[in-house]
Amino acid sequence: MLYSCCHPHRLLSALQKTTRLSSHLVLSVPCLSNMAISTPLKRDASHLSGPAVDNKKPKANGSITSFFGVPKPKADAAASTPSSKFNKEKWVASLTEEQKDLLKLEIETLHESWLAHLKDEIVTPEFLSLKRFLKKEKESGVTIFPPESEIYSWSRHTPLHTVKAVIIGQDPYHNYNQAHGLCFSVRPPTRAPPSLQNIYIALKNDYPSFEPPPNGGGLLTPWAERGVLMLNTCLTVRAHAANSHSGKGWERFTQKAIDTVARVRTHGVVFLAWGTPAGKRVSGINRERHCVLQSVHPSPLSARNGFFTCGHFKKCNEWLAERYGEEGRIDWSLTPNKSVLSPTAATAEKDMSVSANGQKDQSSSGTDKTNGQAASTNADKNDPVSDEEDLDAIEALVAAEESLKSKNDDSLDKPKETESESEKK
Repeated sequence: MLYSCCHPHRLLSALQKTTRLSSHLVLSVPCLSNMAISTPLKRDASHLSGPAVDNKKPKANGSITSFFGVPKPKADAAASTPSSKFNKEKWVASLTEEQKDLLKLEIETLHESWLAHLKDEIVTPEFLSLKRFLKKEKESGVTIFPPESEIYSWSRHTPLHTVKAVIIGQDPYHNYNQAHGLCFSVRPPTRAPPSLQNIYIALKNDYPSFEPPPNGGGLLTPWAERGVLMLNTCLTVRAHAANSHSGKGWERFTQKAIDTVARVRTHGVVFLAWGTPAGKRVSGINRERHCVLQSVHPSPLSARNGFFTCGHFKKCNEWLAERYGEEGRIDWSLTPNKSVLSPTAATAEKDMSVSANGQKDQSSSGTDKTNGQAASTNADKNDPVSDEEDLDAIEALVAAEESLKSKNDDSLDKPKETESESEKK
């Protein structure tokens, strides 16, 4: 309409310019130059004649789980305990044939929790020398106690990660059916030797509900299974020859075990060291991290000088309760179904304490003297063999003290404590 009033030639010229401009625009834009120009088509109405059909093909595994994956079930928390990094098979394969032969007992019977930390110690020249000595003893027909399979029973009854307290002994008992790898403990039907009877007396002073095992027994495996490591400083002895394997290399090995407890059990344990030799073994313990309780030895020669009233069993539990809570305490009971930690036992203990406060106070020395007489009376009931064995153990203890005086051990070079100094701690 704009050009209807214009001259025909001008109108033609304008149309030509418009055509050239449109062609230039189409050619300059690739997406437009490739487009086919067609007239609009009427939409096919056939889709209205039948039911609606979804022509879109479903994707394989088109669910949300195909993208994110199937949810994994949660692992049982109880089963997710960390495994040890120690590869026992690989370590054994690294040993020489002689080492495998000499260390067969350690490989087969030392609990893996301990072996992982003591493996370097048992391949030292000192320990291998000890093993050669024991091999010669065995080949010569000498009887050795405890039985070979029970030398390391302490490690199996009390794996390293379960240790709450450590009781340190000296020399194993050296008669039949006695030593079985736990210090102070004897196998039934052997009766408890006098030193162990004195331990019972001290324990009953702490927990009045405590009852010794039936028939005067002295099996202490329940303590070991509750986290009490019961370790002699010398692990073997020749039959009927007290102190016969002392100084052969066991002392270094067991010191390493004690040091391992102090290093690995970082939340703290209680060390009970009775007697001067045992006190030497804990001289390097960090007393800010751990609790160290020292006293005289429970033998009849020294128990009345302070052992009966040392209170170690109760002090041990008080420290553990502060560090781990009430569930961290040790049940010192040795009688089935009669826990010294039960509410009934606690009530009885409280009643006895109230009754004792109403009576005339006695000095601790007088109490120890009375308890010592009771121990002597109980010892008289024992068979002569048990008394004799305990006296031999005392002789071994004295010999061990003399040995400590003469040796220049770098790890045990502190001045020797007297029993009176030990009691003050």
